[in-house]
Amino acid sequence: MKILVTGGKGQLGSELKNNSLIKNNSNWLFTDRQSFDISDLDNINIYLDICKPNIIINCAAYTSVDKAEDDFEFANIVNHLAISLIAKWSNENNCKLVHISTDYVYDGNSLLPYNETDHTNPLNNYGKSKLLGDIGCQKNNPSCIIIRTSWLYSSFGNNFLTNMINIMQDSNEIKVVDDQFGSPTYAGDLASIILLLIKNKKWHSGIYNYTNSGNISWYDFANEIKSIYGFSTFIKSISTKEYFQKAIRAKYSILDNSKIINTFNTKQMDYLDSLKKCIKIIQNES
Repeated sequence: MKILVTGGKGQLGSELKNNSLIKNNSNWLFTDRQSFDISDLDNINIYLDICKPNIIINCAAYTSVDKAEDDFEFANIVNHLAISLIAKWSNENNCKLVHISTDYVYDGNSLLPYNETDHTNPLNNYGKSKLLGDIGCQKNNPSCIIIRTSWLYSSFGNNFLTNMINIMQDSNEIKVVDDQFGSPTYAGDLASIILLLIKNKKWHSGIYNYTNSGNISWYDFANEIKSIYGFSTFIKSISTKEYFQKAIRAKYSILDNSKIINTFNTKQMDYLDSLKKCIKIIQNES
């Protein structure tokens, strides 16, 4: 069994690599932009024809939310056109496909957690490109699995957790938005869920939400990081309007996990337990 992971050096790809080392009963191939640049659309079929994977886990994405406001063309290539071609190849070559998507496909105006059938209405170009990717993925490979997640963090790469740690180490005071709410999700937990899905005896195609459990603001998240790590930095809460960002963010990004829990007999990990686990890893490595 050959499993190809695109975006292999990102935070989710790195967590999958760690998992593959523990349970190495398959032939895993982790690619990055240098070894398999999915923005080179003409090369996608050529590479996959040579590689011939049995399963593709697409973690590669254009994730610069604010930059996408000025560069939708490139975001659309990576997040939409490339995954559409990958989905088409996988469908034609009896290859299973798992594609990672995002809560940014929703507008955040709901008062209840979003489920997989709720209306999508992205607020920014990044979200639009990811939604087009979801649509293209299902159109070109109806048997694919799409996982929508939110507020992903890890000990690897640049993310809210690692950025907060770096900033708090050098700052006496920081400002963090307190009116955007979501579920911080440890990429290590998502990696474990992906392994569960691909090793399940029956392949259940469709869109699934997966996040850690929790409903907190970025301000709350920052304070939990401060408390667990032991920083003394003062964190000032500010509104979204006070914190300028080019791309509009959703005020509410909670995802309903009922479908994935019931289909695969799994459970949501508590965000605080997972955060403590991840911070412990970072502390042990520093």
